[in-house]
Amino acid sequence: MILSPRGVEDILPERIYQYQWLERKACSIFSLHGYDEIRTPTFEKTELFLRSVGQETDAGKQMYTFLDKKGRKLSLRPEATASVARAYLEHKLDKQSAEWRVFYIGSMFRYERPQAGRLREFRQIGVEAIGQASPYLDVEIISIGFEFFREIGFADFDIQLNSIGCKKCSSLYKRELKKYLKNHVGGLCPVCKNRLEYNTLRVLDCKNKECRLIIEQVPVLGDYLCDDCQIHFERVKMGLGYIGIQFSFNPRLVRGLDYYTRTVFEFVAPSLGAQDTICGGGRYDDLVEELGGPSTPAAGFSIGIERLLIALNKNRAEIPSATTPFIYIATLGEANQTKGYQIAALFRSQGIRTWLNLSEKSLSSQLKIADKKGIKWVMIVGEREVTENRFILRNMQTGNQEKIDWADFKQFIRRLQS
Repeated sequence: MILSPRGVEDILPERIYQYQWLERKACSIFSLHGYDEIRTPTFEKTELFLRSVGQETDAGKQMYTFLDKKGRKLSLRPEATASVARAYLEHKLDKQSAEWRVFYIGSMFRYERPQAGRLREFRQIGVEAIGQASPYLDVEIISIGFEFFREIGFADFDIQLNSIGCKKCSSLYKRELKKYLKNHVGGLCPVCKNRLEYNTLRVLDCKNKECRLIIEQVPVLGDYLCDDCQIHFERVKMGLGYIGIQFSFNPRLVRGLDYYTRTVFEFVAPSLGAQDTICGGGRYDDLVEELGGPSTPAAGFSIGIERLLIALNKNRAEIPSATTPFIYIATLGEANQTKGYQIAALFRSQGIRTWLNLSEKSLSSQLKIADKKGIKWVMIVGEREVTENRFILRNMQTGNQEKIDWADFKQFIRRLQS
């Protein structure tokens, strides 16, 4: 028997409605804010991700990369922002509109060490707004995430906020940070020793206890912000206060991708333990230019669907189940199959999910199938029922049965739909 690869999973029908519910909620909230859906390729040229997320970031190191039949290097997308920025440039959207707002839903791929909430194929929902430098875009982006979580009934999260500055002030801070960490390099874990050379800011994100002791004493990034970045950040904090969104200032918050600038934020769920980030994002004002376009400000976020569902279930949030009426038509004998088709077509035309038996199984076997699938109603179509044009309707939850005349079907359908 061939099994699925490690780190991926099948989303079976009994769970898929949870994903669909979250996706519908996301589409509704994002659309209300003027964002349109985009669907980008599952794989791109490897160069795109190396230039955007960075070769030495976790995402850069964990990419699934392969050569196609002509020897071109391609990678499954480890995240979606770079693909959105590439699409923005490729289709010359900067020439069509001053601003571009999109959202996406899809699978991402990273060669992670599989664990709860961290898979090698994982699904993200995200928004990207390109072309607006105002700090109040940062406020809106955060507020969209806040409204989404409120809409799905999830309140067990904190918003952490920081600014990592622009190229000018962050480079100055990185030099000072590297100087400090080199004086304490003996206490750093092997991963952070490597980050020290290639991705210094990511040291601040380490969860290792020994590293945390050193990190608590490092220079504070906020002390190195230039005047423009400081003013921008103050306006973001002020804007969030105006609309009543509470946040915690986390001076050591950084994001794990190279393209971030200025505002960065995370929605964290304490119930998840170490893997507690359910939403993360911020500004990436240099990314479009890094990919060969003009200097273009931008901001966005992404939400990990699997991790969010774990948090929802841990907090016993109400995730609605499929509520569409579902009926099973039990046909007895091939001669009565035509009537079964006729009844099924009528139900389906009215938006009622219908499972039509196509086998020669006995009635008891068919009832077991309906019961196992959790189908409440079974309509029995046998020789007598077809002759009389009256059909037995069985409630699988109570065991009660009644007869429905063909002439009364529309009335019965209204009853099902109410």
